[in-house]
Amino acid sequence: MTTYQQVLDAIFAHVDYSRNRQHQYNASTYNLDRMRALCRLLDNPQDKYPSLHIAGSKGKGSTAAMTAAVLQAAGFRTGMYTSPHLHSLRERMRIDGGLISQKRLAELWDRIRPSVESLEHTTTFEIITALGFLHMAEPPVDWAVLEVGLGGRLDATNVVHPRACAITPLSYEHTDLLGHTLSLIAFEKAGIIKPGVPVIVGPQSAEAMAVIQSVADESGAELQRVDPDDGDWRWRIKSIDDSGSTFDLIGPYGHYVDIRTPLVGYHQAANAAVAVALLHTLHNDGIEIAEETLRQGLLQTYWPGRLERLSQDPLILVDSAHNAHSAENLRTAIELFPHKRLILLFGASADKDIRGMLEVLGPESAAIIVTRSFHPRATDPAELTSLASDIIPATPVHTTDDALPGLQLALDLAEPGDLILVTGSIFVVAAVRESWNILHPDAFGPEDWVHAAEPIDGQFTPMLPVPSPNPTPQTK
Repeated sequence: MTTYQQVLDAIFAHVDYSRNRQHQYNASTYNLDRMRALCRLLDNPQDKYPSLHIAGSKGKGSTAAMTAAVLQAAGFRTGMYTSPHLHSLRERMRIDGGLISQKRLAELWDRIRPSVESLEHTTTFEIITALGFLHMAEPPVDWAVLEVGLGGRLDATNVVHPRACAITPLSYEHTDLLGHTLSLIAFEKAGIIKPGVPVIVGPQSAEAMAVIQSVADESGAELQRVDPDDGDWRWRIKSIDDSGSTFDLIGPYGHYVDIRTPLVGYHQAANAAVAVALLHTLHNDGIEIAEETLRQGLLQTYWPGRLERLSQDPLILVDSAHNAHSAENLRTAIELFPHKRLILLFGASADKDIRGMLEVLGPESAAIIVTRSFHPRATDPAELTSLASDIIPATPVHTTDDALPGLQLALDLAEPGDLILVTGSIFVVAAVRESWNILHPDAFGPEDWVHAAEPIDGQFTPMLPVPSPNPTPQTK
């Protein structure tokens, strides 16, 4: 049988748009026909269980994690498919929280390999998605929670016909692929909306909401808004601290008092509200989740790397903020952690809004340490140093080649009461978690994903500088 390492080598030998962006984002490159053909060869595993489909710019992973945790607490055998991963490819396909085993993944790869090789230009993400679909189909899970990878309309996960879908808040991301306006981005995200399928929509700008509403109307999909001011579901934060938030939620199907989420930040209350609203669509399938079960599930949510505290003394926080909007949420959230100075340990992928993130977090920092994650898409620290020095000329900027020396330098610079904040991308968060595990082997529990960490190999090829106009938002 193929070994696990051979599986990884084989999967990532295919076209991987997360590392190679020489192809433009369009229906010929991100081709759902190819994904549909692969699924047909595998007897359409994605149709063997009911699913919930979640898109968005920020918060879709947290929303998916909370949704899955509640379903699991309700006694359902629950599958979850997410991307990218923190430490191991195995995280992307989980059942009842457990990572797929190396043996199981190798068995599935041996089975689907002939189908993959019978199709031309099958991508890495399509293969991983098909493996996830198949893993959850044998035997079928009771429910699957599926997170969109990129965009929505042309994403490989969009071959499913879910029982309901959700769109979390949208902001500027992947603008080289999805478009340079919120209308264009919203059009791509709204591509997961299906005729007659309920859609839950988190807080949005007026520009994005207009596009989503138009697509829903055209599709005949019932839309429910989650918004603190004028939504069908409205929430009000009662208390918030460095261990989570408590909020009230009023919706068309009930009034919940003092709901608690352990995920930290004002934005996580919004994500939890979207998850609750999405779970309420299950009543269309005759499923009513008891309030106590809902509360229990939210409290049991495990989603590392999102405003996660690695240490109290010194205070170290890691967060996977990857654009200016999420950096603003992070800047607000760290006020919940009493601290003196802020030491910023920063690394980012080449396609992210690096300037926007540094403009938000840089002025708050007493010192900035730039580093490089292990991902081939990581930006050269020398480029980050130059940009950070240009944006915040009065703040000392230090350069390190990778996460471990960056973390050690941050620890050397930090004084009692300071906060070391690690952010910029999920990949630098993963690298720092693994570095902290090297320095403190007992810091993480035995089930933490850090113990499954595996190296990432390969080279990143940037997008070719050939303009390709995005489609004009339309609903037909």
